Amino acid sequence: MKEVSAEILSVSAGEKSRAAVFADLVKARLTTLVLLTTLVGFYLGWRGAMNFALMFHALASTALVAAGASALNQLLEREYDAKMRRTQGRPLPSGRLQPATVAIFGGVCSVAGLIYLALAVNLLTSVIGAITLVSYLFIYTPLKRVTWLNTAIGAVPGALPPLMGWTAARGELSSEGWALFAILFFWQLPHFFAIAWIYKDEYAKAGFKMLPGIDPDGRRTAQQAVSNTLALLAVSLFPFVFRMAGTTYLAGALIFGTGFLWCAIRFSRQLTLARARQLFFASIIYLPLLLALMVWDKVK
Repeated sequence: MKEVSAEILSVSAGEKSRAAVFADLVKARLTTLVLLTTLVGFYLGWRGAMNFALMFHALASTALVAAGASALNQLLEREYDAKMRRTQGRPLPSGRLQPATVAIFGGVCSVAGLIYLALAVNLLTSVIGAITLVSYLFIYTPLKRVTWLNTAIGAVPGALPPLMGWTAARGELSSEGWALFAILFFWQLPHFFAIAWIYKDEYAKAGFKMLPGIDPDGRRTAQQAVSNTLALLAVSLFPFVFRMAGTTYLAGALIFGTGFLWCAIRFSRQLTLARARQLFFASIIYLPLLLALMVWDKVK
């Protein structure tokens, strides 16, 4: 009986380990963020009684595209990931998965997700999903080894999921959907500049061209962090301006944005790892709070 129990436990542990490997492959936390922003875009865009079936199809298909993109990104960057301590444990550099497996998995997920979007949601959202996939893999990914502007360029595919949620609900592009895009776009910049400052030596070692790596005194990095956080504060008011959310959201956006800006200013004054980490944590607190308030105070 003990031998059977031990075998069951061993299988369970193996299954859990396999699941963890694929969670790393699809960048589970990043994919969760993609789905969260897609859901917010869908909810804000939908009018009338909620169509939960359509919401499910939009999220499931987007999840496939996001998972495929993450897997293919790791396939393209596997030799560079092996050079950085923070990414050496990923499935490919660690040898837990083989390139052929990842290529098949990523390709199937990506294509299936785009077809699913086109058939179960609408063609416009599928096209935006394809733009997200292509720009992430074939523009942003190679540019990481060419120019520090990759951060701004990479913020484009990163900001498209809420727009996809909006078009999944409305079937059209509009200023409200682009407002959600703008919020995600500018949020990513201070978020990634904080990460790039923390890991600037590792990025440089791996051959990635990040701003902190070519900005020894940190002045340009500080300016970028502050200016983009200020821009975020401004665009975060768009949902109120476009009558997507009410006065409670407006007050919250001003408070959250001011707090985030203060963290960016403190980072600019003291370019230390501690301040960079504070800015990073401020970014991951700010976005869920802002989105939750937007949903809660949606103008019916």
